[in-house]
Amino acid sequence: MIKKIAVMTSGGDAPGMNAAIRAAVRTAVTENIEIVGIKRGYSGLLDEDFIEMSYASVGGIMEKGGTILRSSRCEEFQTTEGRKRAAEILKKYGIEALVVIGGEGSLTGAMLLSEENDIPVIGIPGTIDNDIAHTDMCIGVDTCLNTVIGNIQKLKDTASSHERAFIVEVMGRHSGYIALASGLATGAEAILIPEIPVDYDAIAEKLWNERKRGKINCIVVVAEGVASAYTVARHMEHRIGYETRITILGHVQRGGSPTAFDRILASRMGYEAIKALQEEDFGTMIALQSGKMVRIPLKKVLSEKKKIDEKLIEMSKILS
Repeated sequence: MIKKIAVMTSGGDAPGMNAAIRAAVRTAVTENIEIVGIKRGYSGLLDEDFIEMSYASVGGIMEKGGTILRSSRCEEFQTTEGRKRAAEILKKYGIEALVVIGGEGSLTGAMLLSEENDIPVIGIPGTIDNDIAHTDMCIGVDTCLNTVIGNIQKLKDTASSHERAFIVEVMGRHSGYIALASGLATGAEAILIPEIPVDYDAIAEKLWNERKRGKINCIVVVAEGVASAYTVARHMEHRIGYETRITILGHVQRGGSPTAFDRILASRMGYEAIKALQEEDFGTMIALQSGKMVRIPLKKVLSEKKKIDEKLIEMSKILS
């Protein structure tokens, strides 16, 4: 039986990570498993920046955005030598297993650490991009979407007042999920995502025709992986019949108190991670599938790319 474990957050922060930490810690303590927190992700692991965690130490953190353990990106850990040193540090402190909360890069690091050094790991998907395969939703996505939608709704108010078009740039370097979902939820006139080639002429013609029919505002949502909002605006201005304004939402999308959905999802995943360790179901990621918690091998998760639902893309074209 595993007696001592560690939990860490890595890569980009996502609302709900604290709820996952809280659930993992309290479940571990209840099961008489000693648990420590690693600060600043893999960088903190290599710096031996550990803190003891208890039932009381995670009180009141569930409603907080970000991560109390903080996060970073670590180039040294991307090397075989760096991961070997990390494994030696874990063994030095008697840490027998590791729970990693993060996105694709963080989970890849966990998988390699396990494969190369025989360290038991469990992954929890925490990323606002919702681009991890085999899970319906990742921690932080729902909160992010609510933040984006709230801001776009405010922009629609001023767009209507001044009969303007707003080009809204959202996060999503390789995945268009945030743009697609928020655009659908706010009735955006156009949604640009990396998965679909952009035809600026067709979009401009569509927006111009809608303007001629009397539409008084226009919202174009663009994922950062397609182009910058400024590039999109240059293609659109003087062709769509509106004054054009640009809004880049940036890192505000990562912040904020997590929604009820994210708090519950993260709590379920944190709890399930400890159960997976107890049952020696190592090298897996906790996932949400059809409302249930399941465990998927990390190798399987990371060998596939999550695809955008084509029906959502089709629907967005019809409803915009």
